[in-house]
Amino acid sequence: MGSNNKQTTPLPTDLHPVVKERSNQLIQQAAKKGIVLVITDGFRSAEDQDRLFEKGRTSEGNIVTYAKGGESYHNFGLAIDFALKTPEGNVIWDMNYDGNKNGVADWTEVVKMAKSLGFQWGGDWAKFKDYPHLEMDFGLTIADLQNGERPPNSSLTADGEQ
Repeated sequence: MGSNNKQTTPLPTDLHPVVKERSNQLIQQAAKKGIVLVITDGFRSAEDQDRLFEKGRTSEGNIVTYAKGGESYHNFGLAIDFALKTPEGNVIWDMNYDGNKNGVADWTEVVKMAKSLGFQWGGDWAKFKDYPHLEMDFGLTIADLQNGERPPNSSLTADGEQ
């Protein structure tokens, strides 16, 4: 009696299939508008996350995240980061760049397309704004994910014995 109730759901090792599919759709939709979108980061292991967390703390550089390993939607395959690519092949994070010359910043166009595909944007966050960040939480908090819950439509969903 009183067995350990902690689920041992394996951590994902790749982007959730829906996130991957929507990321590809976002790239295609942007391309139709003359915007070359680059996914600079997708699934990230807890170890990689810890290395990023150290930036600006115990290693050189600026602070780029407040999430330690296991505290980011990237660690659960539910987030991507993006940038734009210029015709010269430069990858940029310029939110005012209007490469397709339609009078609207390409970044703004990408964010609008991403939201229509179901992504939430880190630029809408109240505290630490993460402008390149897009995520789908499927209604799950980081705590839910840490406790073994997984979004539907995934082979990683924990069903079965309680």
